[in-house]
Amino acid sequence: MKLTKILVALSFLFAVSTAHAGELTVTGNMEATYATEAETTTGNPIGMDRELKFAGSTELDNGITVSVFQDTSDSLGYGNSQISFGNVAGLATIYIGSDSDPMDAIDDITPSAYEEANGSGSGTDYNDIGDLAGEMGIGIKFDVPVLGAVNYKYYPKADGSKNADNANSSDTNAAVGMGESVSVKTNLADLPFVGGFLDGATFTAGYTNIDSSTVASTEEQHDVTAAINYATGPFSLGVQRKIHSEGTTSATAENTSYEDTIIGIAYAINDSLSISYNKYESYKGQDTAKSVEQDTTAINIGYTIGGMTIGFQDAQTDGAGYAADTKDDTRTIGVSVAF
Repeated sequence: MKLTKILVALSFLFAVSTAHAGELTVTGNMEATYATEAETTTGNPIGMDRELKFAGSTELDNGITVSVFQDTSDSLGYGNSQISFGNVAGLATIYIGSDSDPMDAIDDITPSAYEEANGSGSGTDYNDIGDLAGEMGIGIKFDVPVLGAVNYKYYPKADGSKNADNANSSDTNAAVGMGESVSVKTNLADLPFVGGFLDGATFTAGYTNIDSSTVASTEEQHDVTAAINYATGPFSLGVQRKIHSEGTTSATAENTSYEDTIIGIAYAINDSLSISYNKYESYKGQDTAKSVEQDTTAINIGYTIGGMTIGFQDAQTDGAGYAADTKDDTRTIGVSVAF
């Protein structure tokens, strides 16, 4: 009902407006990487990542801005798409599509000169939060005094579908219902009685829930995260905690959960060169099994020349794949060009 009221209000606002001619832009990036693993040498070490994004925008006579975009996947097939209405009532942005999941945007926001500690390509999987990323939904972004920036997105059916117009998904899985995701970012210096004491410090928190209550004897899937970041001059550091619970879809299934701690410390040597230390510690547990640990420590170096970035990461993992006494040592060098 609330969602219907929002859409009705939007249709009224736009019905009395006309649009000015808009603009179309094309942006993208391409990255080539070379990765080697100390424990294994199988496979081709050269990789390529690429993305294109087509975006357009216009403005209505009543001051509301309208923007659209379509990006591509790594294989240059259709990826995420979105329509956004900005400056709604002078307060908010409302968006519809498969992008801008609040939790996916803050999966790892600790500082790094190149890659996340779990982004080495070594195959040491960590469970990211933001399970609803890529799902079709409707969201709203707005600012609250003192509290900061809020991003909320609602997913009527969290089944992974990207429907064509006038179409419903064909998913009939009763264990997957609606989904919700929300994040809040607060500048700590804006809090009462703090003043400039915490300039450069931010607190970010988020929560995701996927409803499975339509099936008896199940646990819902959810993610929780909180992070504190601080930057002053060339130094920046951050600490983040994440909890991911996969939930269950039957009375006999076991719930698998992950509890992660991420640390990042970065230093900008100059405007072009930076270095960072990153650590990712994760515990995986089940209802009836003892938890197992996977830890990655990484050194990152990044060098930027205009639109090109050269990055290097040396990542060492203990308990790789959440298997005891298993190690992985991966070195990655990448060249990325943005346009």
